[in-house]
Amino acid sequence: MEKNVKPLKIVAVSAGLSQPSSTRLLADRLAEATRRRLSEEREVEVRVIELRDLATDVAKNMVTGFPGPVLREVIEAVTEADGLIAVTPIFTASYSGLFKSFFDVIDNDALAGKPVLIGATGGTARHSLALEHALRPMFVYLRALVLPTAVYAASEDWGGGGDAHTDGLAVRIDRAAGELADLLLRRPPATRPVDTVIPFAEQLAALRS
Repeated sequence: MEKNVKPLKIVAVSAGLSQPSSTRLLADRLAEATRRRLSEEREVEVRVIELRDLATDVAKNMVTGFPGPVLREVIEAVTEADGLIAVTPIFTASYSGLFKSFFDVIDNDALAGKPVLIGATGGTARHSLALEHALRPMFVYLRALVLPTAVYAASEDWGGGGDAHTDGLAVRIDRAAGELADLLLRRPPATRPVDTVIPFAEQLAALRS
C-alpha cells in the first residue's frame, strides 16, 4: 500500500425498517464483499448507515429545509465517500419513501460522478425490475456512476440453497462488489497534503510587504 494515500471510504445506506432487516443484511454483505476486494490493494474504511434511525431527522429537514447536526454529519459521510452502496426495500414496485426522502435532502450535485452500487430486497423476484425502472433512473438523474450489476434479494434468496445457484445471491454480490472495487482502484488516489512549515521570519516579512 502506498504511503500518504487516504483510505478508500465506502458508505452503505440501508433503508430497511424492520429489526433485523434483510435490507441491512444485503447492505452488509455488499459492503463486506467490496471491502474484501479492495483490501489487498488499498486501506478501506466501511460505514453502514441505517436510515430508520434518521427518519425523524429526514422528515424535519423536508419541512424546514435544514438538516440537524446528526443528519448533516450523515449527509457529509455519504457525499464525501469514494463509493456508495444504496439498498432499499421495495414497496409498491418502487423504492421506499424513506429512501427517496433521504436522497431528496441531499444537494442535486453532491453525488455527481460518484460510483454507486444499487441493491434492493423484496418478497418475490418479480419486484426486481424496480432496480431498473426506479433506482437506476434516480441515481442517473443525480449524475452518479451507477454500476452495471444491481443486486436484488427476494425472500427465497436467503434460504433453500439460493446462494449455491450458479447465478445465486452470493454470485451477484461478488460480481457487483468486483465492479465497484475495480472502478475505485482505477481512479487516481487522493494524496494527503504535506504540511509545509513556514519560518516565522518569512511570515513576518510577508506581513510587512
